[in-house]
Amino acid sequence: MTGNLDEMDQVLEDQADTVSGAEAQNLPPEAPANEDVLEEAVEHDDGRDEDSEDIVIAEAVTAAAPASDPLASLKAVIEAAIYITDEPLSAQQMATALQEPVETIQEILRQLVNEYAAPDRGLSIRELAGGYKMSTKAEHHESIRRFVNKLQPPLKLSLAALETLAVVAYKQPITAPEILDVRGVQGAGVLKTLLDRKLIAAAGRKNVVGKPILYKTTREFLIQFGLNSLAELPTLKEFEELGRFALSENEEAAPAETEAESSAPEEAIADAQEAEAQPGNDPEAALPEEQTSAAPATDLEEAPGKVERG
Repeated sequence: MTGNLDEMDQVLEDQADTVSGAEAQNLPPEAPANEDVLEEAVEHDDGRDEDSEDIVIAEAVTAAAPASDPLASLKAVIEAAIYITDEPLSAQQMATALQEPVETIQEILRQLVNEYAAPDRGLSIRELAGGYKMSTKAEHHESIRRFVNKLQPPLKLSLAALETLAVVAYKQPITAPEILDVRGVQGAGVLKTLLDRKLIAAAGRKNVVGKPILYKTTREFLIQFGLNSLAELPTLKEFEELGRFALSENEEAAPAETEAESSAPEEAIADAQEAEAQPGNDPEAALPEEQTSAAPATDLEEAPGKVERG
């Protein structure tokens, strides 16, 4: 019985060895090599993915950088030029001033006209008298008129008021006698005007004899003159530079006027010489007319003598 069991165990072991041999023969001999190739392929794919990601990022950065459009800048300049001018501007005028082709200016003007024709725009660019002008749309005229009628009148100041206001702005707080010392003239009426316009206000009294009122500028002054603070007022150095600039412009314009004036007498002399050179033009021909015109004067001189003798 024991022998039979041993024989059965031996048979089972032989069968297991046979199956293992068959499986070993079915396996490809270069299976480990295939695993290495697979790993290399995975690494290669990872490298390719990294390169592709770098390319995508580079393209995204390149696309994000805004390219300057010269036509957009030119369009903005043309729009501003139409806005600030009172008279209609022609395409030729703009092309000459901006040194651009007329065709380009005309195309941009057509774009602006179409854009401002949209219903959500309160202004329009119209072609008037051979040029282009910006104005409010006709359908909004009544509303604009009612709005303008409720506005305060524009600020208009005399030269004396501007001088006084400048003294107050740069010397504040300052009293009326001190303003008089600077300007050299009385300015009580001017101060009242500035107070009524709310450009200056009282800032207490100075602790001297008589305790005169001190004056300072107001917030309305900053608003009217487009200032954020008094620190933005022009300095004395800037005024001197502006004065030198204006003086240089006048000096450049003076020689041109002098040349024009000096050339006028020369042209007159040349014309007179040409007239004398022409045949039939005798300068002494007018003498008899002068003598004839002088004769009545002689009669008039003798007339009183006759009256006295009578």
